[in-house]
Amino acid sequence: MRHCLALAAALVLGASAVHAADPVTVALKTGAGGDAGKVTLTEATKGVLLKVEAKGLTAGWHGLHFHEKADCSKADFTSAGAHTHGPEKAVHGLLHPEANETGDLPNLYAGADGVGNAEVFTGLTTLKALRDADGSALVIHAAADDHKTQPIGGAGARVACGEIR
Repeated sequence: MRHCLALAAALVLGASAVHAADPVTVALKTGAGGDAGKVTLTEATKGVLLKVEAKGLTAGWHGLHFHEKADCSKADFTSAGAHTHGPEKAVHGLLHPEANETGDLPNLYAGADGVGNAEVFTGLTTLKALRDADGSALVIHAAADDHKTQPIGGAGARVACGEIR
């Protein structure tokens, strides 16, 4: 029965509307190479849905950003480059009046146990764009992003990183 419904939907909506891209699961690691959790990215109609399951963080709010390269090889994760951005010079911050960075995401909260779980949607990018020739990275920062201050909202050091390929 399910196959009949899928076929009917394909005929009505067109095959591309039925077959969404498979979710991509990315391992998060600490600067020492330890397990910091995972993030699952799913292409949505007008953006990307992220399910973040992080661990080993300090309690409190943490900046969460897409960075321009799928490279978490350096312990401080600077190898991941700057935030992703569109074709024009980007301004950081979800609350900045001139903002346009595709890497901007809401903050992640970690409880006293160091665990942070969230489901976050962004309409600023696509999974295809994140998985370009050099990929990208999801980076968790040590402190909260104020969503205004340049260049990273005061989010501080990079404490976890996952390569999106």
